[in-house]
Order: sequence, then C-alpha cells, then structure tokens
Amino acid sequence: MKKDKPVKSIIGRREMVDFPELELFDIEAKVDTGAYTSSIHCNNIREVDLPNGQRAIHFELLDANHPGYNHKAFQFTDFDLRIVKSSFGDVQERYVIRTKVLINGLEVETEFSLSDRSDLKYPVLLGRTLLRRRFIVDVSKKYLSLKAKNKSKKSNTPKNSPL
Repeated sequence: MKKDKPVKSIIGRREMVDFPELELFDIEAKVDTGAYTSSIHCNNIREVDLPNGQRAIHFELLDANHPGYNHKAFQFTDFDLRIVKSSFGDVQERYVIRTKVLINGLEVETEFSLSDRSDLKYPVLLGRTLLRRRFIVDVSKKYLSLKAKNKSKKSNTPKNSPL
C-alpha cells in the first residue's frame, strides 16, 4: 500500500513569518532556494559563561531600526558554531540556533544562522533545509502566508464586530 505524500504548502518569494518562541511576529523574509541554511538578522552576538559553568550564546534579534525589534536579548545554551558561505562567496564563522518559525500556518523547528543582515533588505532568509519537503515556492507570488493569516482573522471575526 502506498503512503500518501504530505501536502506541500505554496509560498511566495517573499513571506511574512512569525517566531513564537522569540516573540517576533510579522517579520519579512526572503525565500532563497539557493541558500542551504536559513538566517536571521541579529547583533551584539557574544559567548558568555553561565554560573553553572555552561557556555551560552547571547544576542539581540533585529535592531532598533526595525519595526519588529522588541528590545529583548536572547540566550541559547544549545548552539553551534559553523562555517557558512555567504551569497557573496565569503566564508564566515556563524553561530547557529534552533527555533520555531511559523510560515503559512505551518510551524517548523529549524536551524537559523545568526548573521548581521543590516546591509540587506530582508532580516530573515529562508533556505532549502527549511523548505525541503514542506513548501513549494511560486516565485510569481508574494506574502501568501500573510494573505492566509488575514483571511483567517476575517473569517474568525464575529459579523457585527468593530474592525
């Protein structure tokens, strides 16, 4: 008996994503099927020693110029340091964390490299590892997840409710 393949969600070349564990919502992301790992813009990255002797990575996501910036510092004890090749061909050492991202109603736990993306238009890049077996990218479309979220909000709103 053949197993049914899971239905893949269609997303566009740009999407609005949520990071529920990081309390970041409606963050603009570039979908990049050429990138292996996803990345997220952060600053003030540093390793710290915790009182229990464990090492942690400490950082702030986004920056004060971004509307989604929430002034929160984050600390992860579960992190990795990897060699990553940027889109410009530069080889960099980057910290990598695992967190959940919500795209088009689908919550996925995946890896994000922490990167200074301040010179780039989009603070989040979604790479192949995240996309594989879950999404089909329609490059002629944008913000399908935002449209679906707004449609869902509208259908869940009582008819005589002020909106």
